[in-house]
Amino acid sequence: MSAVNALSRLAVPAFIGISLAQASLYDVPGGHRAILFDRFSGVKEDAIVEGTHFLLPWVQRPILMETRIKPRNISTTTGSKDLQTVSLTLRVMFRPDIRHLATIYRSLGTTYDERVLPSIGNEVLKATVAQFDAAELITQREVVSARIREDLLKRAGEFNIILEDVSLTHMTFGKDFTQAVEQKQIAQQEAERAKFIVERSEQERQAAVVRAEGEAEAATIISRALSKAGDGLVQFRRIEASKEIAGTLASGRNVTYLPGGGNVLLQVPSQQ
Repeated sequence: MSAVNALSRLAVPAFIGISLAQASLYDVPGGHRAILFDRFSGVKEDAIVEGTHFLLPWVQRPILMETRIKPRNISTTTGSKDLQTVSLTLRVMFRPDIRHLATIYRSLGTTYDERVLPSIGNEVLKATVAQFDAAELITQREVVSARIREDLLKRAGEFNIILEDVSLTHMTFGKDFTQAVEQKQIAQQEAERAKFIVERSEQERQAAVVRAEGEAEAATIISRALSKAGDGLVQFRRIEASKEIAGTLASGRNVTYLPGGGNVLLQVPSQQ
């Protein structure tokens, strides 16, 4: 009985010791940092790295904060400089500044991205888009995206949030502007087509002028030749034309030659 009593007396302190040891340990998983909240001094400034660490049970409490890069989409609808409706979607890759985790937790809590990014994203998008016309937003998209990135980096830095990437992924305009752009494209295509027709007509006109000038020059040359050679050239051309016609007729199968200078009686059977 004495041994049993001794073991029972040791079991209680052992259980208390094990519970105390377990309460004094905590783990920080990968991609996270921990900050300690002390009941007497508040939030500690230093961020605790990954691994197993000690704390004072019931006095200190670990607060885990994710430090991995996370994506987030920010969408808004605003107006351009020429009062056109524009819908934009911005994709940001962000993470907290590890050096200021305690400050972030004090002012914003663990859901700091929900509290900050939508508001500053909408603010920057609307302020930047208002500086450009709708046409400039299309033709100078890289400039617009760069300006949004620059302004958003500054605003996020005020809240100790680091933006690893900012990209403008989606941009659409109102129905009226879209129809106007389509009509403008159609008008440009029709103008190009009309320009082509005009250029073709001008080329045909120039070709007709050149052809007429050539014919006139040929007629002049023929007239000079006739004046020098007399009717001999004309007779020679007639002989050439007659030879060409005779050759053509000779090669035809259904051509019949009749002697000239007299009547030819065709034997046609008489009808009773």
